[in-house]
Amino acid sequence: MDENIVIRTMVKSDIIAFYTAFKEQVWNKPAEIFEKYFKEQEVKERYVIVAEINNEVAGYATLLPKDKNGPYSNMDIPTVCDFNVIIKYQNRGIGTLILDKTEKIAAETCNRICLGVGLHSGYGSAQRMYVKRGYIPDGTGVWFNNANLKQYAECINNDDLILYMSKQLV
Repeated sequence: MDENIVIRTMVKSDIIAFYTAFKEQVWNKPAEIFEKYFKEQEVKERYVIVAEINNEVAGYATLLPKDKNGPYSNMDIPTVCDFNVIIKYQNRGIGTLILDKTEKIAAETCNRICLGVGLHSGYGSAQRMYVKRGYIPDGTGVWFNNANLKQYAECINNDDLILYMSKQLV
């Protein structure tokens, strides 16, 4: 693993750094998303955990102390939301370090953490990582567009088709 990895909270200059990094890898992540995250971090509505390698952003996760969507909406169970590692830094343990810090922050206020993971193959490595770390499906079934998907309902296998998982923290 790279010795120059720093895990920290988001700073204002990360807004453009993340926008640029995602644009280079052709992922649609507008700067407005990162501006919103930074503002929410400032008022403690969201934690933004950033990985940096050699002074370049490498990935991030956000943690909502109180999610407004999904099966844990308006409960005091922290939810990991929007977790990404820049492609050129993947498979180097960055995601593990980010999630370690995120779980540590969550454990300060709760003995449980949850997250939603997409179901298409693009989320395959994330799905495996969560299971290896002890996350299990929460039993609420599949969610689509922030709503519990009824049995036999039609949906599209895109980023909005999600399975929620949770983990007991020590």
